[in-house]
Amino acid sequence: VQLQASGGGLVQAGGSLRLACAASGRAFSGAHMYWFRQAPGKEREFVAAISWRGYSINYADSVKGRFTISRDNTKNTVYLQMDNLKPEDTAVYYCAADLNYYNDPKSSDMDYWGKGTQVTVSS
Repeated sequence: VQLQASGGGLVQAGGSLRLACAASGRAFSGAHMYWFRQAPGKEREFVAAISWRGYSINYADSVKGRFTISRDNTKNTVYLQMDNLKPEDTAVYYCAADLNYYNDPKSSDMDYWGKGTQVTVSS
């Protein structure tokens, strides 16, 4: 699976951004999708997960109620709608894929990674 994230940018606190992750390759079929983020000087952390058919969805506590993960398998694309953004959401956001579903994965659990997209939230 090849993954390409896009949609990052600079936004003021309280604003919104929508990230997209386009996937290619046969292995996308059946793959569960994830978003992680990494702030400067910090470890990469889990943000959101969605199962292959979208029946299971999980979020990190820090983004619950503000972020929404979704997917369109006809377009091989996963989205992360981020609302009410806070300065502490500033990070490089990465999409990842794995054939196993994890409620709260570690970055080492993921088989496939895309290049990140920078999200900067100003106060």
